[in-house]
Amino acid sequence: MRTGLRVLLGLTAAAALTLGGSTPASAAADPSVWRWGPIYSGDGHAEARGKVAAGQSGFVVYGTLEDTRGSGCSWVHVRYLSAQNGRWRTASYYNCVPGSGSFRKNVGGVLQIKAKACRGNSSRPTGWCSRWKTIYTQGG
Repeated sequence: MRTGLRVLLGLTAAAALTLGGSTPASAAADPSVWRWGPIYSGDGHAEARGKVAAGQSGFVVYGTLEDTRGSGCSWVHVRYLSAQNGRWRTASYYNCVPGSGSFRKNVGGVLQIKAKACRGNSSRPTGWCSRWKTIYTQGG
């Protein structure tokens, strides 16, 4: 009798550990994340870096824009190709104080995302831009 009770208790404990240690379904639904950068402006005084995250409603591009020079502003341009209509869209962010600033853009369903860093003033980039760098491509 005691041997049968020990075996039964051992099986019950093993089943409880197995069920208790399983991962919930919500933890498996975490978005995929791709790192990108750094991308430097032509004069090296602007630096952009960040991540692309895939979620339930599409993609999000976020990161930091560093301005290492006191005069002028650092710019980052994010360009993305819509999967719905095949058009390119662009979002631009700037930082005019020495140090880093953050940016975030919900881009939705996209086929490709590119970024470049520039120098400029608070109104627009005026030059010293890097080339467009691909930071995400669907399927690759």
